[in-house]
Formats: sequence, C-alpha cells, structure tokens
Amino acid sequence: MDLEGGGIISKGNQMPLESSSDHRLNPSPNHYFSYHLTRALLIFSMVTLACLVLYQTSESPLQFFPRSIYSFSSSHANSSITPGTEGQGLKQVLKRAAMPDKTVIITTLNEAWIEPDSIFDLFLESFKIGNQTLWLLKHLVVVALDQKAFDHCLGTHLNCYFLTTEEVDFSGEAHFMSPDYLKMMWRRIDFLRTVLELGFNFVFTDADIMWLRNPFPHFYSDTNFQISCDSFRGNPIDLKNAPNGGFNYVKSSNQTVEFYKFWYKSREFYPRKHDQDVLNKIKYNPFVSEIGLEIKFLDTVYFGGFCQPSKDLNLVCTMHANCCAGLDNKIHDLKILLQDWRNYLSLPENIRKTQPPSWSVPQSCG
Repeated sequence: MDLEGGGIISKGNQMPLESSSDHRLNPSPNHYFSYHLTRALLIFSMVTLACLVLYQTSESPLQFFPRSIYSFSSSHANSSITPGTEGQGLKQVLKRAAMPDKTVIITTLNEAWIEPDSIFDLFLESFKIGNQTLWLLKHLVVVALDQKAFDHCLGTHLNCYFLTTEEVDFSGEAHFMSPDYLKMMWRRIDFLRTVLELGFNFVFTDADIMWLRNPFPHFYSDTNFQISCDSFRGNPIDLKNAPNGGFNYVKSSNQTVEFYKFWYKSREFYPRKHDQDVLNKIKYNPFVSEIGLEIKFLDTVYFGGFCQPSKDLNLVCTMHANCCAGLDNKIHDLKILLQDWRNYLSLPENIRKTQPPSWSVPQSCG
C-alpha cells in the first residue's frame, strides 16, 4: 500500500493512465467505493486493536511481567519487593507464616551466609535442637537479599521472600559500617515498617542469633516495642540501656508505624550512622513519647549475647554473636555455643537444674 498526499490507495484498484486529463481526475464510482471501504476497514481495525489493548491492560495490569515478579513503590525507598514463592505478594507470604495473632518471625539472608556450615545452617539447627523451638520454624519468614540466597531458601521449604534494592548488591559479606552495610541496615528498617503497615507483628532476628528456648513467654505484654541490648542495666525502661537492632519484638500499631517512619527518616540527620546508632539518638526524642510509644529493653538473662552472655543455661532463650567481627569468628564460636547447649541437654535433669554448666564462648569473638 502506498501513501500519497495523505491518502491510502490500493495498487490493485489503481486506474490505468489515460491520455485525457479529465478522465484521470474523475475516476469511476467503483474506484471511490473501493478506496473508502479499504480506508474504513483499516481505521476500524486500528480502533479495535487499541480498545483490546486498553481492556486487557485494565483487567490485568501485571500481565506483561513474569508471574513470579510483582513490585510496589515505596515512598521511603526506591526499591521493589518480589514475592518468595508461587508469585504471591508480601502479604500472602506473611499470612501463610503468621501465628493466630498475626505474628511472624523474620530474618534476612544473603549469599555470604549460605555456604556449607554457614551462619544460616547454624541458625536453623538451633531451632531444631532448642527447647520447644522447632514449631517456630513454620512461622519464620526468610527475607532473601539476593538471588542465590533466595534459591537456597526455597530449598529449605521455609517461607521465603525476595527483597531487592535497585543498584545495590547485597550478595557479599557487608563489612561493619561499610556503605553496603549501612544500606542493608536501613533497607531492613524500611521493610519492617511495611510489615507493620500490613498489620503484622514481628520478631526480627539476625541469623547469628541461636534460638534455644521459646522466647514468647519472656516478652513484655504491656508494650508494642521491645528490643535486645548489648548490656542490660537491670531496668527495662531505662533508656541508658544500649539497644541492639538484631533482635526485637514489635506489635503493629499506629505508634509503631509512625516510629519506624521516624527512625528511617532520622538517617538523614545522622549521616554515616547505622540504624542502631540512630536509635540510640532518637530514643530520647520527645516525638517518641508524643506518639505514645514506650521502649522496653530485654533482659540479657533471657536474651544474651557475646557482649553480655546469659549466665544461666536454665533460663537462656537466645544467644547473639554480637561484639564479634568477621563471619569466620562468628561461625567458630557459634559452633562451640551449640555444642555447649548439647552438652547441657545431655546432663541428667537434676544436674541441669542445680549445677548448670557455663558457656565456653566467646573465644574467637573475645
């Protein structure tokens, strides 16, 4: 088909050239009919095609993307969140993992933590050998920060979720206070805010925390935000306690949503600080009390770590490889910690109760 002067002319219907100019300028009625019919059919086809495209788009706006990838934009971060399994979104993953009161356990995972005998393997092992902790695994959501970690998680048959951040590679070991480490920590805070906005409570746990007993009986019932600390001063409401963001229990409420927004926003006022340092600053801010939030700190008797180990193995719930730099050092000492726990469990009950052993760690982390 040729385009001439804006018209559309079918070559098959083109009139033969005549010597008379009057004849060329006055084609037959059949030619006019064929010309306008062709043009009308073409316009009708174009309009119909456009309508079909618009209709299909309105019915399924995500149809042009892979089924397993859905994303949403956050007002707090330029990022996309990808569902863990079977194309389901974040809310579906949380619902599947949640306890009856909509509480989930959340940890993060990247490629550096999935090698054989890795931190993540030790983390899962602690649930399996802990006292009444195995059942908690079905409520665990593993937030993978890279593709290899996500694939590894799927192989464990846990609740897995792929969290990506544009132009950031979280697959390697993020050294403390490096730019990637800071981005990872702040991405975590923003993600947890999303979980709260969806109406779910969570226990966030770093993967270098060993779960040895069910911690829920030892959480405070009268506060929406409670967090572990490197060193406990004896009073759970004493703001001089040094918080550790690696373990906290947060209930979804207007106060906690606003607090996480405030916490995330505060990074702009404390550049080159990680989330824990910023929390140490903002915990004194009048805004916290204005929104009606009370911060409580968890006792290291139950929620210990290498900074301040829990002294009584009859009471300890979790042990954190804090105050320790380097994956190899963490893995070395956590293996010893789990062996200490096995040795404790192998003792006769009367010995465990009256003469519990003490920890052999920290060693490499000391």
